[in-house]
Amino acid sequence: MAATLTPSTSACAACVVVPSAEALAGRRARTQSRLMLSVPAVQNATSISEVERLLESVPGVRSARVNLTLKRVSVDAEGDVTAEDLVARLAAIGYPAHELDPGLLSVTENDKRGRDLLMRLGVAGFSMMNIMLLSVAVWSGAEGQTRDLFHWISAMIALPTLAFAGQPFFASAWTSIQARRLGMDVPISLALVLASSISLFETIKSGHHAYFDAAVSLCFFLLAGRYLDYRSRAAARSAAEELAALEVPRALRLEGAQETMVAIADLRVGDLVRVRPGARMPVDGVVIEGASEIDRSLLTGETLPVQAVPDTVVSAGEVNLTGPLTVRVTAAGKDSSLHRMADLVAVAESARNRYTSLADRMARRYSPSVHVLALTSFLSWLWISGGDVRLAVNIAAAVLIITCPCALALAVPAVVTSASGKLFRKGLLIKDGTALERLAEVDTVVFDKTGTLTLGTPRPLALQDQPPAALPVAMALAAASAHPLSLALVAGLRDMGMTPAELSELREVPGYGVEGRWQDRRVRLGRAAWIGAEEAAETATYLDLGQGGAPLTFRFADSLRPGARAAVDGLRAQGKNVMLLSGDSASAVQALARDLGIADWRAGALPAEKANVIAELSAAGRKVLMVGDGLNDTAALAGAHVSISPASALDAARVASDVVLLGQDLGPVADAARISVVARRRIKQNFALSLVYNLVAVPVALVGLATPLIAALAMSTSSLMVTLNAMRMK
Repeated sequence: MAATLTPSTSACAACVVVPSAEALAGRRARTQSRLMLSVPAVQNATSISEVERLLESVPGVRSARVNLTLKRVSVDAEGDVTAEDLVARLAAIGYPAHELDPGLLSVTENDKRGRDLLMRLGVAGFSMMNIMLLSVAVWSGAEGQTRDLFHWISAMIALPTLAFAGQPFFASAWTSIQARRLGMDVPISLALVLASSISLFETIKSGHHAYFDAAVSLCFFLLAGRYLDYRSRAAARSAAEELAALEVPRALRLEGAQETMVAIADLRVGDLVRVRPGARMPVDGVVIEGASEIDRSLLTGETLPVQAVPDTVVSAGEVNLTGPLTVRVTAAGKDSSLHRMADLVAVAESARNRYTSLADRMARRYSPSVHVLALTSFLSWLWISGGDVRLAVNIAAAVLIITCPCALALAVPAVVTSASGKLFRKGLLIKDGTALERLAEVDTVVFDKTGTLTLGTPRPLALQDQPPAALPVAMALAAASAHPLSLALVAGLRDMGMTPAELSELREVPGYGVEGRWQDRRVRLGRAAWIGAEEAAETATYLDLGQGGAPLTFRFADSLRPGARAAVDGLRAQGKNVMLLSGDSASAVQALARDLGIADWRAGALPAEKANVIAELSAAGRKVLMVGDGLNDTAALAGAHVSISPASALDAARVASDVVLLGQDLGPVADAARISVVARRRIKQNFALSLVYNLVAVPVALVGLATPLIAALAMSTSSLMVTLNAMRMK
C-alpha cells in the first residue's frame, strides 16, 4: 500500500536510523552529556573529517570523535543537545546514523590488552635490533674480553626484555600447566627460558657462544603473530552487545494526559507509552489507540510494512512509520523480544567459539612430543657424556629451539593472510581467523531473502500497461508519501518521463494511504481494503480514480541482487545444498525460489525459528553457511558454522558474521567457498612441511650436531618454507 511518512523520516529498511523515542518527542531536556552514534557509512579519513567537522559545528557540541574500526562517533555535548539533532544533520550530508546506548558498549578506547601487547612488541623489537648489532661483532671474530663484554651487554638487554615481553607466553604456559595440559606456549616458554639461561651460563663461564639474539628474536616474531591475531579477534565485536545497545533507552510514558520521559527499566507491564512516527518501539505491547504502519523488515524480513490498529501486537525494535500510537506494555527491557534475540545471539556465539582450529588440534599432539624429545636428549647426553650437565643442557636447548612450533604457528596465519588478501580483492572481508577453515567444511548454504538474495528495494512492474491518463495522478499521490512502494512508483514513472498531475487537498490517512482531489473527484492510492480493490497475491498498491470503475493495481517485485543467480549456481556446482529461509510471505519466497531454482525454501520464519532451523541442521551433522543481513538473521548468523553478511547489513548482523561482502555482487560467495577449500589444503601442506623439517632436523639436534644458534637458523628456514607455500594462494 502507499501510506505516507512525514518527509523528515526514513522508511528505508536498510537504514532505519532509529532515533530515540525521546528525540522524536521533541524533548530537549537531557541530563546525559555523552552521546554514542553508529555511523555505518564512515569509510575513510575524508568521511571522518566530514562527520567530526559537521558535529562540532552544532551549537552545544564540545567534541566529536569517530572510531573508524567500530563505525561509531562519540559526542560530548551540553545537556540540551539531543540525538535527533545530530542524526538529522548527519543524514542531510549522506551519513545515516542511529543512537546507541553508551552504557551497554565496551569502552574500546581503553583497550588495555591490545596496548599491552603492542608495547611488549615494541620493546622486543628495539632490544632485538641492538643485540643483533652486538652479535655481528662477535660473529665477525671478537675474542676474549671484548667478546665477553658484548655478551654481558647483550645479557643486560635481553634478560629484562624477555622477562617483560615474554609475559604473555609465560602466563599462558603457566595456565596450561595448572590445567594439566600442554599448549603451544609451553615449549615456546621453555625455549625462551633455556636459551637465555644457557646464554647467561656461557657468558659467566666466558664461553664462545651465547644465544640472546635467538631468544629475543623468537620472542619478537611470536609477539608480532600474537598481536595480529588479537587485532583480528578484536575487530569481530560481540553481536549480542551491539543488539543490546540498539534497544531504545527511554520511552514516553503516559500518566493521564501528561507525557513523561522515563528509562525503559522504570516501565512496568500495563503502563501506556506513546510512540511517535519514525520512532522504534521501545517495548513489546499492544496498540490501544491510533493507526499507523509498522516496518518489521529488520526483525522479521517482511518486505511490506504492516498495518497497526488497536489490538495489533508490536515488538521492541520495530519502527512506527506513519502515525502516533499508544501502546500498552506487555514486556520491557530484559523481557522484551529484542533482548531475547540478543540472548539467542550470545548463546549461539558461545557455541561457535568452541570450534577448535587445525593449529590447536595439531598443538595438542605436537607439544607433548617436543617435551619428551627434549627430556630424552638431556638424559641421554647426560649419561653418554658421563655427567656433563653443560653439554646435555645445550643439546636439550637445541632440540627445544629446533622443534619450537614457529612453523606450525605460522602454518594457518600465513595461509589465512594470503587467502584473505585474494578474497578482499574479490570483495570479501574475512573477520575471523578460523572462518576459512570452517567455510571449507560447509556442505549446506542457507540464504535469507530480503536484503541478501534481493536488494530489499521494490520496483514497479509493467507500468507501460497501465492507462496513460492514470499515471500522472498516481505519480502525484505517490510523491506525497515516503512509503517504500510510493518512492519506487515515483522513481519508475520518472524514468518513463512522466510528470505528476495537479492535485489539491492532499492528505495522509495513517495506516491506509494518500488521498486528494483531481478534476473535482476524490482519488486515492493505498491499501486494497481502503480502496475497495481485491487483494493481489503479489506486493501491490491500488489506485482509485473516483470514476466508479475497477481500481488499478500497481504490482511490485523485489530487485534481485547482482550475482545472486551465479552464487546459487556456483554453490550447487560445488555439491552444496542450498536453502532459502525468509520471514517474508510464502508467495514472495516461493516466487524467488522458483526463479533461482532453489527447491528447499521456508517462509514466515521468525528470528528464533531461523536460529532453530540452523541448530537442527547442525545437530543433524550439517556444516551450515548462513548468508543474511537483518536483525532477524543475527541469531542464525551467530549460530551457523560460518556466516556471511553484506556490507549494507545492519551493524549487529555484520558483527555476528565471520565474512563481510563489501560490494553488491553476491557472486564472490561461491568464490569464497571454493578458495576456502584450497586454503585448507595449503594449511595441511604447511603442517606436512613442518613435520618433514622436524623429521630431518630433530635427529641432527639429538646427536649433538646442532648448536642452539644453528637450531635457530633451521627454525627460521622452516618458517620461511611455510610462508612461501602460503604465498602460492596468490
